[in-house]
Amino acid sequence: MILAIWIALIILAIIYAVALIKDITKHKSVLENISVVKTAIIGFVVNFFDTLGIGSFAPQTALLKFTKQTEDRLIPGTLNVSNTIPVLIQALIFIKIVEVEVITLITMLLSATAGAILGAGIVSKLSVRKIQLTMGFALLVTAFFMLSGQMEWIQGGGEAIGLTGWKLAVAIGANFVLGAFMTAGIGMYAPCMALIYGLGMSPLVAFPIMMGSCAFLMPPASVKFIKEGAYNRKASLAMIIPGIIAVLIAAFFVKSLPLNTLRWVVIGVVLYTSFIMLKSAKQGNG
Repeated sequence: MILAIWIALIILAIIYAVALIKDITKHKSVLENISVVKTAIIGFVVNFFDTLGIGSFAPQTALLKFTKQTEDRLIPGTLNVSNTIPVLIQALIFIKIVEVEVITLITMLLSATAGAILGAGIVSKLSVRKIQLTMGFALLVTAFFMLSGQMEWIQGGGEAIGLTGWKLAVAIGANFVLGAFMTAGIGMYAPCMALIYGLGMSPLVAFPIMMGSCAFLMPPASVKFIKEGAYNRKASLAMIIPGIIAVLIAAFFVKSLPLNTLRWVVIGVVLYTSFIMLKSAKQGNG
């Protein structure tokens, strides 16, 4: 069954790559004479910590806005398109090395994918102000989940590697919603990890589930953004290869980092980004 998941992920990667190459080839003139150093560094940094469970969307949003690399309207698409391949690699690694009950894993992966397919079609057509409002409030939700984990307000966790009955139903429904939110620029890792804890599963199981969910939902979501032209082509390309390198380094060579301190830093970044997004929406800036 793991082999089947790997094959499915590889097929999704190919579909995504074909769509991206066609779009870039058609619009290659927009890639000329633009520096890629800043975005390449951003792609490396956020994917390095993403592999360690920190999450990439919130800090990546903050860094793209702070360095003025793209319009707010294009941020959701840019996040999805630039991180698709790095996340696919994360999923292949963690699905292989961490044991999860097959039914739980597959149903949660499929529900997140369905949510993303629905969400991307809506998000890619939203106005700049709606994007800012959606992301501003979504980031507040992310900050709440991360803070809840740090302060141990969310109790749960256990040794289970699978779910049944109403817990499985809750997990499937929640992952569908998280998949839709993913296309609005809200990272899935923190809320998915909180969901896993709350349902009594082993914290380690969160890694293949959240990374696998993102890996299944991001290619179809990214293809929708690509077809709509709702992403920054230059920024996305600049972040893909550094992101892949960062994932491999983090997965195979990094043994320990002060992750607790890093999570506090990310919470601060998330709150700051939420504030400036909501402020921009209030002022009508795009």
